Amino acid sequence: MNFTEKQLNIISVSIELIAEKSIQGFTIKNLAAKLKVTEGAIYRHFKSKTDILLGILKSFQNESNSILDRACSSELSALEDIENIFLHHFNFFAKKPAVASVIFSESIFEHSNELSKEVLKLLKTHEDSLLCIIERGQLSGEIRNGDVSKEQLVRIIIGSIRYTVTSWRLSNYKFSIKKEGKILLANIKELLQK
Repeated sequence: MNFTEKQLNIISVSIELIAEKSIQGFTIKNLAAKLKVTEGAIYRHFKSKTDILLGILKSFQNESNSILDRACSSELSALEDIENIFLHHFNFFAKKPAVASVIFSESIFEHSNELSKEVLKLLKTHEDSLLCIIERGQLSGEIRNGDVSKEQLVRIIIGSIRYTVTSWRLSNYKFSIKKEGKILLANIKELLQK
């Protein structure tokens, strides 16, 4: 999805607002005050708060697509591709920690089918890309094959990323997500090769 410059600005300031006040403090009123515009000015670019949250999710998906789109046709080894995905995500969250609050916040999705569907779509894109990488790695003998299904390996990878990011977020960002991500990556790579 392509956003206008004003929409991108609203999304960016929304992310800042969520970082400052949490997802509960993210209201159109607070957003308008932070942008120094009227609430109506925001509604000219987004129909609702849900649309802005969808915009945040879609902007993350656009960011992720830059690395996920190459998964099946990459010239790199499967482990190098997995490493790139890991580091890309941890670096992204280190730069924009509030995005993790949106992506990994079940409470905002409980009451919105639209947001739930978008997160499921995002998850499916990641699953499909990782499945493709793991299949390629299994065919080349780089990744274990037979004793653990490729679907389970994908769940281990995604679950590990999710757990680490959620722990980091709930600890109020008290540890280095990049450093923790590198440690986790080393362990995942070892698991994938056994």
